[in-house]
Amino acid sequence: MRQRIIAALGITVLAATSLTACGDDSGAGGSGSSGDKITIGIKYDQPGIGLKEGSNYTGIDVDVAKYVAKEMGFAEDKIEFKEAPSAQRETLLANGQVKMIFASYSITDARKEKVSFAGPYLVAGQDLLVKADNTDITGPDSLNGKKLCSVTGSTSAQKVADKFAKTVQLQKYDTYSKCVEALAGPAIDAVTTDNTILAGFASQAANQGKFKVVGKTFSTERYGVGLKKGDTETCTKVNDALKKMVDSGEWQKAIDKNVGPSGLKLDPATNPPKAFDTCA
Repeated sequence: MRQRIIAALGITVLAATSLTACGDDSGAGGSGSSGDKITIGIKYDQPGIGLKEGSNYTGIDVDVAKYVAKEMGFAEDKIEFKEAPSAQRETLLANGQVKMIFASYSITDARKEKVSFAGPYLVAGQDLLVKADNTDITGPDSLNGKKLCSVTGSTSAQKVADKFAKTVQLQKYDTYSKCVEALAGPAIDAVTTDNTILAGFASQAANQGKFKVVGKTFSTERYGVGLKKGDTETCTKVNDALKKMVDSGEWQKAIDKNVGPSGLKLDPATNPPKAFDTCA
């Protein structure tokens, strides 16, 4: 009888220990990370910025993400990249599906209400992409009556409608690559987003000679690292890593590698960024 009681007690203790261990494992690493791995959101369809081709990831966002992750203790093979479409970025962070987002993610006051930002790590400007032989679109104020494409969840197209061309016909797709495909036909007259993204599309081998960037920027887009709201600990680590990347010259190498081929010249007054926002 006594042996059966002791055995029963042992089973109870073992079960309790197993439950405790399972509970610890489920919370390992916090949002977007598990043990010694980390999940980072990027774009999959922006050449020079964030592009997935097969199992290969390239772009300035990818290289900056890898550098920051390394400084935080995550080797490259411990990074899991996850697609972060513009309209889903805040949700991915809030739900803990990713730890950080590097996805041409412009820092704005409205977005700060939902997420925290580290950085910025690059400053771009909104521009227009048109067909190479187009001569009548010279800037945002020449878009009245034109068909303009941008991406759902971005502020680019609406900014044109609000500030420059009241009669512009807005078309929105879920990716910029679809906008560029539409630009090749009669459905779209121009695509608008950041000059860095547009230059990347124009410089792709399949697009060379087909499109051109108008070259008249009309906004300041500060690319930040998206984090779950209130995650100041990670924000501080990211800013420390970004500073080291700039000071070491690795930031410039990444720019030359990813942005250089497009021929786009970044404004030296703002690139590399001279200071980072306060973590909040």
